[in-house]
Amino acid sequence: MAILKFRIYWEDDDSVYRDIVIMHEQTFFDLHRVILKCFEFDNKHDATFYRSNDKWQRGKEITLEKYEKQYQVEPLLMRECPVRSEIRDPNQKFIYVYDFHKNWTFLVELININKEIDHSLDYPSCIRTEGIGPSQYGTKGLINEKLAEIEEKYDLNNVVMADGFSEEGEEAAETEVDEDAEESSTEKI
Repeated sequence: MAILKFRIYWEDDDSVYRDIVIMHEQTFFDLHRVILKCFEFDNKHDATFYRSNDKWQRGKEITLEKYEKQYQVEPLLMRECPVRSEIRDPNQKFIYVYDFHKNWTFLVELININKEIDHSLDYPSCIRTEGIGPSQYGTKGLINEKLAEIEEKYDLNNVVMADGFSEEGEEAAETEVDEDAEESSTEKI
């Protein structure tokens, strides 16, 4: 049994990616579900994979279901298509599109094939996360409720400065002006 390791890049920022391992007998539907889980997307929208070449051109389509659109070639269905059946190259690439209205696009690249099964993992599984992924319905990551609470708690714009304290640089500028005035008055004497 072969274990396939894919790196899934968010198309808009290739520093945001997830590494996923999947057994070669598992289907594209399994791959679809683990990608959504790794990027914290829900499972409410349409999706499709395209087999791709090194230039990320879309080829054969592997779709969640048959959609009401014109197909040049009959698509494969994710639930019926094992991942191994579409591997043509040791660096095989796929394009994954989720939610056809928002057009979330991910670049899927085979980066390793291993014969050793890690019995501590449930396949498919996300084994590496890099970068803050896109938010499906708004803001996520560093901009969330907890950060907003921290910002409110430490909002220095609303704090009145106590006696003896000044804005950064303000006191230093006043001191320089006073020293310059003293020097010019002593030079005249």
